[in-house]
Amino acid sequence: MTEFIRSFDAPSVDLSGKSILVTGGTGSFGRAFVRHVLEHHSPKKLIVFSRDEQKHFEMAQEFDAVKYSCMRYFIGDVRDYSRLEMAMRDVDIVVHAAAMKHVPAAEYNPFECIRTNVNGAENLVRAALANRVSKVIALSTDKACSPINLYGASKLASDKIFVSANNLSGELDTRFSVVRYGNVIGSNGSVLPFFQKIIASGADYLPITDPRMTRFWITLSQGVSFVLSSLSMMRGGEIFIPKIPSMKVTDLARYLAPSLPIKVVGIRPGEKLHEAMSTEDDSRNMMELNDRYVIEPELVFWNSRHSYSNVGRRVDEGFSYVSNMNTEWLDDQTLDELLKK
Repeated sequence: MTEFIRSFDAPSVDLSGKSILVTGGTGSFGRAFVRHVLEHHSPKKLIVFSRDEQKHFEMAQEFDAVKYSCMRYFIGDVRDYSRLEMAMRDVDIVVHAAAMKHVPAAEYNPFECIRTNVNGAENLVRAALANRVSKVIALSTDKACSPINLYGASKLASDKIFVSANNLSGELDTRFSVVRYGNVIGSNGSVLPFFQKIIASGADYLPITDPRMTRFWITLSQGVSFVLSSLSMMRGGEIFIPKIPSMKVTDLARYLAPSLPIKVVGIRPGEKLHEAMSTEDDSRNMMELNDRYVIEPELVFWNSRHSYSNVGRRVDEGFSYVSNMNTEWLDDQTLDELLKK
């Protein structure tokens, strides 16, 4: 197994006796996170916060409140501050996974994207401060780095809100951090199930937007372990970026259907050839650890006592973490291992 099939186990946070709230908790990440926490921890409360009542119902069948007495199901929208404030009472840790993520949908419905991704982030910060939550960690995306689509721009704004929220804590212990990673293999909306559906339909070809396109790839289980390990490390204001492999989309298509021809259909609105998770300008405040990068914040309280220089090294000036210039690449064997995991 290649070295970059990582579990990001560097010490995971202890959730025993804690009350945890997961926004967007009925989504792909939320379900995987809840499953992991129930299997490995003993939380006081595990609150699933989501606006999708049907997914709440389905999730409650898998994790029912009789067998899992810690489970709570809150129907609510991050656009609604009062509902967030109520759901967050006596909560210790918040994992913010709720977002409007579909790039073309965000381009066509810009007001809705801003209300969920930007206004929702502001509401969550205000509710967390009002309830004296200890830690908040927000899930971001590689599309937030040098964004060219509204989804990415809204998540960049969200990232800025969570980083700067540490300036608002005052004497409170509330700390906010961000995790940023790439495409999640097999999650709802990812290209993998899209290709699999096309193959199953008996199509004559696989549509590819551009044969040069590359992406970062991470599994759901890796995403969960990365969030948990970042929770244990966070000091407030950092953006955590995992070291994960890249793969050309054409190689993924060839792996899934080696005998099926590829048809180039053109890049969609707001789509990049290659994704980045940090820019050259980020390098001035960026540390490299064994399994991740950390963009340290330019905040008043952040100083040498908070820096990760004791466990990592500063990256070279001008460094950027981009999918087509990655040093780690998926081959067929490694992709097969990842899919099995």
